[in-house]
Amino acid sequence: MIKILMYNIMDDEKIVVTEWLKHHHDVQIDWNTVTLNPDTVDLANGYDGISTEQDNLIDDPIVYEKLHEFGIKQITLRITGYDTINLPLATQNNLKVTNVPAYSPRSVSEMVLAQTMWLLRNLHTTQQRVQNHDFTWDGLQSREIHDLTVGIIGAGKIGSEVARIFKALGATVLAADPIHRPELNSVLTYVDHETIFKTADIITTHTPLLDSTYHLFDAAVFQQMKPSTIFINASRGSVVDTPALITALKNHTIAAAGLDTIEGEADIFSNDFSTTDFNNAYLKTIMALPNAIMTPHIGFYTDNAIRNMVEISLHDMLTIIAGKTSEHELN
Repeated sequence: MIKILMYNIMDDEKIVVTEWLKHHHDVQIDWNTVTLNPDTVDLANGYDGISTEQDNLIDDPIVYEKLHEFGIKQITLRITGYDTINLPLATQNNLKVTNVPAYSPRSVSEMVLAQTMWLLRNLHTTQQRVQNHDFTWDGLQSREIHDLTVGIIGAGKIGSEVARIFKALGATVLAADPIHRPELNSVLTYVDHETIFKTADIITTHTPLLDSTYHLFDAAVFQQMKPSTIFINASRGSVVDTPALITALKNHTIAAAGLDTIEGEADIFSNDFSTTDFNNAYLKTIMALPNAIMTPHIGFYTDNAIRNMVEISLHDMLTIIAGKTSEHELN
């Protein structure tokens, strides 16, 4: 019997796991609702494989050392982002790390569309007015998407889906990505970052968080954008210099921002603070701005995505436990 432990599981994932187990009688899966960290790593003792889904950085060597000591061969992430894992430490301890790079690119791309249209049609302002019984039209005139240029930073699996959606709506689509995919030539035009920053009406980022992309969007970049630009971040919070974004929004250097992620979100998103306070000054400031909207990193959160996240990660675990190679290995 193969024994697997799933850290930090959501109720939606439990349903998928239960259904999956009906077809895998030689596997035992246990779960918990805590993240993998130095205080919880001992829970993995006695298991053949583990998976986790979390925003907290796992940077303490003891976690990787203990997993190796327990005989575990891998750490499987049920998400795309892998900046929570110290890959060198994992490699040193013979732990293969996998992610789910394409659980549902469509889910995130549809969130980008939703946030873009919400801001483009001034629905954030409209909603505030209507709630105050103000039904006037002043300042609510919008632009139409087919007249605009959409710039995508990172045209991988998610970015390319974003491109297809906006192209279908008639927009001009530009993309900056080191990899040029011929199959996208009918959908977008590849340009450099600066061209997008200076010319796009809507800029959306879908780059992973790497040393090279940390605070990619800083004060200098926002200064290059047009005052009418709508900025969308549905990737990782730290690709944006948050104080620089706040300044750009306050000074109307750009028109608006839609964010599904923000720096310091790990201890806030997925938690209920309706009766208590949370500690993130950046988030509080963003939420108070009239030209910004914030969602709690739910771009991925669809039925298809949850099913794929669970099933792909379980397949990867069984593959590595069996001594084979997964196509999703990161190290």
